[in-house]
Amino acid sequence: MATSHEESPETRTPLLDDVVDSAVDYKGHPVRRSTSGGWLSASFIIGVEVAERSAYYGISSNLITFLTGPLGQSTATAAENVNIWFGTASLLPLLGAFVADSFLGRYRTIIAASLLYILGLGLLTLSALLTSCEFQILLFFFSLYLVAVAQGGHKPCVQAFGADQFDGQDTEECKAKSSFFNWWYFGICAGSLFTVSVLAYIQDNLSWGLGFGIPCVVMVLALIVFVSGTRTYRYGIKGEEESPFVRIGKVFVAALRNRRTSASAIASEEESRGTLPDQSSEQFKFLNKALLAPDDLKKNGKVCTIAEIEEAKAILRLFPIWATCLAYAIVFAQCTTFFTKQGVTMDRTIVPGFDIPAASLQSFISLAIMIFIPIYDRIFVPMARAFTREPSGITMLQRIGTGMFFSIISMVVAALVEIKRLQTAKDYDLVDLPSATIPMGIWWLVPQYFLYGLADLFTMVGLQEFFYDQVPNELRSVGLALYLSIFGVGSYLSSFLISIIEEATSWAGHTSWFSDNLNLAHLDYFYWLLAALSAVGLLVYLYFAKSYIYNRASTI
Repeated sequence: MATSHEESPETRTPLLDDVVDSAVDYKGHPVRRSTSGGWLSASFIIGVEVAERSAYYGISSNLITFLTGPLGQSTATAAENVNIWFGTASLLPLLGAFVADSFLGRYRTIIAASLLYILGLGLLTLSALLTSCEFQILLFFFSLYLVAVAQGGHKPCVQAFGADQFDGQDTEECKAKSSFFNWWYFGICAGSLFTVSVLAYIQDNLSWGLGFGIPCVVMVLALIVFVSGTRTYRYGIKGEEESPFVRIGKVFVAALRNRRTSASAIASEEESRGTLPDQSSEQFKFLNKALLAPDDLKKNGKVCTIAEIEEAKAILRLFPIWATCLAYAIVFAQCTTFFTKQGVTMDRTIVPGFDIPAASLQSFISLAIMIFIPIYDRIFVPMARAFTREPSGITMLQRIGTGMFFSIISMVVAALVEIKRLQTAKDYDLVDLPSATIPMGIWWLVPQYFLYGLADLFTMVGLQEFFYDQVPNELRSVGLALYLSIFGVGSYLSSFLISIIEEATSWAGHTSWFSDNLNLAHLDYFYWLLAALSAVGLLVYLYFAKSYIYNRASTI
């Protein structure tokens, strides 16, 4: 928003301790802590995210059913398409965050993304109303990826903009910011709970057009809610300093150019700059070579500062954590694909004449989170805080690792349940009848969904807070986009893994692990493989997490 510093009579004399540094109101005037931001503004933004996630999950949660049903794709092809779409939707926030942090700002990017979102959902609804033809398929995938582009601008900016409503320099607001990430995710789960329990039924039993049309209406309401809070928001001040992308890129270029510089020359330069040896400065020490610059650059003042080098190191420290969370992201991709296809084959009868949609079981992920977030935030955190002296009870990296452990347990349980399902199909001679209902209640799948909800509570929220907190202030949208990109790359890896296994297990007439007849398939083998990969990923994660140096002393 505007960043003008002209002061009206109302803004000339606020108490100094009531003024929020580095923030202005929608007119560009300094803002008072007591009349802006905080939970009032955050509630508008959380409401918007609830609506947006409802719309998003209204598409993604049951997408595999639409692909294997009206579009007639095979199970493996549909799973690959879902993973590729989800991966693209999770990587595009990197572009959206770049546009927001470098050009438009978060508020304007959210407005533009919301309008694009509404357009994409409208076209998606239209495609679902068409009869099966080539044009329907083209329009469907075009609108689907238009939604992915819109989500790429919306997702990182809304969350960063919400966290911006709390001043990290104020003790009470700093604690509230940590709590914000918990209640933010609670809101997302509340929205998705409605989506997977109601919209999935509408899509399976009434109309796909109505099932896609409702999310479109929800996004219109979300935009209205967001705009209505404009006067209460705090907006970051975009200074005249160099772009953070340029600053960080300049450090890596300078270090590369000086790669042959001797250690003694670097030590001499560090001493002349007054650099004190500490744990942070010793890590990634090769970047300290950026302190040196050719004479022509020195004359133009284009020399990397110590602060810029520390910024670059902060970004570099994130990547081992980012990479070791990819196994978790591969597991995450299964909840909307193979978990759902398992449920389709099982007894889904609640009362005679009413079958629960298989996709509705995803609501147990949200339900687990909604049950345990208040317990975590109001009971666990204060108790842990008394022992650890950490404002958030446990560190962000400890929280992420705990969730990764729960995801391994979830995969183990999923494999055991699938073994039971396959055995039941054999016992009742249903192996060669793929459309027959296996006499095994769908509720057997609840534990694996519930456990994954616990994993999300720890890892997802921890990753959001970690990647927001550990990047330079100007790059917080990009930080959250990096967190989302974990799940984008994870979905691509899941798709790649499925295609490789499909090819390897179906050669010479053998039955694939992902056969369209799930009674002949072996999803249990796939789940054991994912559990093993996740266990290895957790061990590597613990190694890097143990040596991680937090970016700021005030970090929670």
